[in-house]
Amino acid sequence: MAKNIDTVPIEVCILTADHDIKGVVHVSKYTNTNRELTDLLNDKERRFLAVTNAEIYPRNSAQAPRKYNFLEIHMDYVLMVHPATQALFRESGKTQEDISRFRELRLKLNQTKPF
Repeated sequence: MAKNIDTVPIEVCILTADHDIKGVVHVSKYTNTNRELTDLLNDKERRFLAVTNAEIYPRNSAQAPRKYNFLEIHMDYVLMVHPATQALFRESGKTQEDISRFRELRLKLNQTKPF
């Protein structure tokens, strides 16, 4: 499978009325930081959400999850989507930039003195 250099993978949890779905969605790397999922979900032209490495967990059932390499979910059935973790995959250069910015901010905050 060829990698798309214009997208960034984000591991997500998707909630529908009947299922919990874990998988990966690919968002544009040109979108403003922290808006990737919002922009993807608010795209009026998009009727389906493409998910790779999907695991579907039936709600209210002890069944084992069903696994799919690729899955499309109709947007009308999506109740909520949230990142499974706050970090992007390691292979992304954007992740390294975000980590560096976070460390710099944390260092500055730790150096400030309380009133």
